[in-house]
Parts: sequence; structure tokens; C-alpha cells
Amino acid sequence: MNDKYKVIGPLYDFLAMIFSAGQIDKCKTAMHDYIKPDDKVLFAGVGQGIDAIEAAELGAHVTVVDLSESMLNIFRKRIKGRYFTHPIRVVHQDILTFDEYGQHDFVYANFFLNVFTREMVTKVMEHLIALAKSKGHVVVGDFSLPSGGAVSQLFQNIYWYIADIIFCVMAKNAFHPVYDYQAQLRQFGMEIKDVRSFRFLFDERYYSILAQKG
Repeated sequence: MNDKYKVIGPLYDFLAMIFSAGQIDKCKTAMHDYIKPDDKVLFAGVGQGIDAIEAAELGAHVTVVDLSESMLNIFRKRIKGRYFTHPIRVVHQDILTFDEYGQHDFVYANFFLNVFTREMVTKVMEHLIALAKSKGHVVVGDFSLPSGGAVSQLFQNIYWYIADIIFCVMAKNAFHPVYDYQAQLRQFGMEIKDVRSFRFLFDERYYSILAQKG
């Protein structure tokens, strides 16, 4: 498997902390108050996994899936020697080949969908929704749509494209504008139940979306 995060992976959480002053981490765990003990929670593209670890600490059955072995190795080091009510299951696999359909109470895609082209985002989101149970939830944490006046939107777009260009160069991610994840979720019949925004540099930069499956 081609590991695009072999170089930038070890720096990922550090860059996120510097770039957002900790707001990205807050965004990733924003919807954890909905998780109940023994819930089945899946994290797609888990990366270094601060969100997955916190979910496991809440007593959830946590499964993490990532195509990057280097990112999973960092995650394994983070959980080594730690006790959880339910041990975290680590899966090195392309999320599109992960086929536990209809089995998860929560499916998380935190700062994961933005690596794809628009066409692929639609395909991946449809797959993630299929992995959730009936009445289960999909959580998307990511860069929020630019809002406010023209100047605010300009600076929000510049902020996004700085991050996008870095990951285009370092990890060969797709180059694209900020996606409207709420609209995409609704297109698949998902009901938006909660949205929480996170501010940085005077504007809303990130949001976490909780959507429920019919």
C-alpha cells in the first residue's frame, strides 16, 4: 500500500496544533458527549487518533481504520500499555474495502474527507453512511464553509488553501475549495442533528456535524 503520510504523518498533530491553536482537536471530540458506553464507534482515516482514544475512554467499542501504516504505528504507540474497557481494534485497510455495513452506532470522518476529490468525497461519504446502523450517526469534523462578509470569506479561503496546498505537496491530497458537508449529508437522506463551530483568528474555521441515518 502506498503510504502518502510517511513523511508528514509524524508531524500531523503538531502542525494541527500550531495551525489551529488546538481548535482542530476540540473539533474532533466535539460530539463525544453523544457516545454511550458499549456503543460501536468507527473512525475512518483515524491518523494519530486523539478522538478515538477519548471515545475508548468513554467505554465505547472503538475500531480505527487507516490506509497509512505510519500513522497507525504512531497510534499504536499512543495506546500501548493503556487500559480501555474494550480494547481498540486497529485495521490497516482502505476504508472503501471495509465492509461492516450497518454495524456502527457512530462513524467518524474527522479531517478525512478533505483529502479527496469532489467525486471521491461523494463515494466515500455514501460508503461511511452504509457502515452506520439504522438510526446510527455519522460525524464529520472539518474546515467550515467560508461565511460573513467578503473580507472574512477571503481570509477564510486563504486559511484553507494554505493547509490544502501543504497537503497537496506533502501527501498528494486533492486540491479543491472547502466542501459543503452538510449539503452532501442531506443529499443522502441524513438528518443534521447538531453542528458545533470553532473559531480561530476571529472567524469560524472548523465545525463538527452530527447527522443521523434514517
